[in-house]
Amino acid sequence: MYTILVFLVIGLFVAILFLQFYFRMKVLKVYRVLVQHRVQFQPGDLFHKDRLATVKERYPQRAEDIQLFADHLMYSVRMASILIVLITVFGGILMYFRD
Repeated sequence: MYTILVFLVIGLFVAILFLQFYFRMKVLKVYRVLVQHRVQFQPGDLFHKDRLATVKERYPQRAEDIQLFADHLMYSVRMASILIVLITVFGGILMYFRD
């Protein structure tokens, strides 16, 4: 049981690293396009739908890229949060079952 949990925690840790690198590359790719077109917004604008809508209204030709950037960023944060919680839970279980 202990060995299985250790491998599960290691697997989750590798998964979080892979997901972060994967989504970071996707986010940076879209961000580079937004910077090249001089799209300006505040970081908080990405996390509020109404403020994101105003940014998309200011840059209608880049609305798809802005939405894609916000979606990738939110998905990355959500997946990292879930994986961190899972790692913490399994780490706690490992401490309980320690030999």
